[in-house]
Amino acid sequence: MKKLVRIPEDAEVPLVGLIQIGIIDRGTNLLQIRPISVCNLNCPFCSTDSGPFSRFHVTEYVASLDYLMEWLKELIAFKGRLHAFIDSVGEPLTYPRIIELIQAISELEVESIALETNGTLLDEDKVDELEEVGLQRINLSIHSLDENLARNLAGIESYDIKKIVQVAEYIAESKIELLVTPVWIPGINDQEIPKIIEWVKKINKNKRWPCLGIQKYEVHKYGRKMKGVRALTWWKFFRKIEEWEKQFKIKLRIRPKDFGIRKTKIYPIVFKKGEKARVKILAPGWMRNERIGVARNRSITVVNCNSNSGDEVRVKILRTKHNLYIAERI
Repeated sequence: MKKLVRIPEDAEVPLVGLIQIGIIDRGTNLLQIRPISVCNLNCPFCSTDSGPFSRFHVTEYVASLDYLMEWLKELIAFKGRLHAFIDSVGEPLTYPRIIELIQAISELEVESIALETNGTLLDEDKVDELEEVGLQRINLSIHSLDENLARNLAGIESYDIKKIVQVAEYIAESKIELLVTPVWIPGINDQEIPKIIEWVKKINKNKRWPCLGIQKYEVHKYGRKMKGVRALTWWKFFRKIEEWEKQFKIKLRIRPKDFGIRKTKIYPIVFKKGEKARVKILAPGWMRNERIGVARNRSITVVNCNSNSGDEVRVKILRTKHNLYIAERI
């Protein structure tokens, strides 16, 4: 059974530095806000191996609302007005205070607020609540309209695509714009993508953002791999996207500029790759033989480490890109 780590308001664990929890700044005017790492599905193609049957992850994380907002305000003060995108390595709607989080963000100077979800925890009442507190877009992951295939791609028997389609159509009629984001898995849901395109075209009411964002199936070292499926090259992927665009007369190749995203200054990166440093271990890691260390007001994933909380260890910094720090104990 996975351990749940709560990161409270008085925590010494900074909410910048980790991929699985906190805030990610990739040097644009969009911040990824990750309040929780938990997922309720077990998708067989999941790039982060999330869900109840994860092979690699031994810890889940949930951040205090007040502590998360404290960090968000600091980054906004540094970066200026920006887009707030609530996403997760799991399912953001498992966060118990998601409505309060969106309400708090809406009270700040932000360009927009969007939420990523698999839709299983949505109903009409929840959509009404999200609309009321200022959510402007929902990115909804739907990979098939066929009941059996949709259930298989969700990895749980209780997945009900009919219910999710119904709530998606309700979203389309609300003030919240709907972006449907299927993952195209070659040889698995090829026939379903055109059906999804036709359905979204029929219900689309968007005025500000694209209504469809087809995602490319990717294979990651610690993600799940679909048996017998090979990831396409980007050239082949975009060639097919262009074919569908011509066939259905709809824009499918979307770019950051379609969402008003542009490059901006990045929150200061405080380590250099290859640098050696001392960090304090404060929490268990996301995977086995990992710990979360802290130094220079950043959180660091320390691999090949089984030290106890409170220990100080010497590490070599392996990665610093986008303020996501990975180090190895030396």
